[in-house]
Amino acid sequence: MFGYFSQSIQTLEDEYQSVRSNEDFTDQEQLDLETYLESLLDEPDEIWQDSQTFEDMVVHHFIRSFEVGGQVFHYIAVTYVTPEDSYPSFVFIHFPTKDTRVLQNYQRGELIFDKKFEYVKDGAVDGDALGEGDPLSVGLYIAMMKVRGEKDIGQSKFQDFADLREDTIESADEIWRKNDLDGNVLVTFIKEYPDHETKDLYYIVITQEDSTSNVHSLLFSFPTNDESLVDRYRQGENLQAEEVVQENSH
Repeated sequence: MFGYFSQSIQTLEDEYQSVRSNEDFTDQEQLDLETYLESLLDEPDEIWQDSQTFEDMVVHHFIRSFEVGGQVFHYIAVTYVTPEDSYPSFVFIHFPTKDTRVLQNYQRGELIFDKKFEYVKDGAVDGDALGEGDPLSVGLYIAMMKVRGEKDIGQSKFQDFADLREDTIESADEIWRKNDLDGNVLVTFIKEYPDHETKDLYYIVITQEDSTSNVHSLLFSFPTNDESLVDRYRQGENLQAEEVVQENSH
């Protein structure tokens, strides 16, 4: 296999050396981190299908982030995956990097697996940006799940409450607008359902407001019976419902 792929290996090695910086891991440090290759191949964070590097062959970039001793680094493997298998049958090159520029170089082609999206997809409701893998939606959703109480409504049950989304938008008890650190305008709709069979139920809808048109794109929504979680979304400016212009989907 090595002899068959020798020219491809050299091409990929030349590319890697062209983007590698002097501040990245040394050769010896890379050898010390080789043990992370197996974990990367078994449980990648991302898999990118690259059909552009070689005219006659598709390669796959496996990427995973690790944190060791307080340092975050990324392990990357450029691989060959047979059509009938999902696990690489050959690894052309592999290396760790702490340089985001090197990481971004290998995030190319088609993203065919994203661990973050796999984690959040059960919480997506038809028509929202979360279901499309929108990075802002995914990031905000994951942040919400991290602070969500252990006794709160489980993600596997979110779909059971999806019919409350439109009602929450149309007749919210509270509407809050705030700007995040990246300049995104986020508007949150909150409604309490005191008569619902689920005790202490609230439904929350997160949207993004276009600063030019004031139209809202639906990011994601979720049920909760945790008052402290609801309080986290009572931030910014408290709006009147009539100020909001809605858009059905992202």
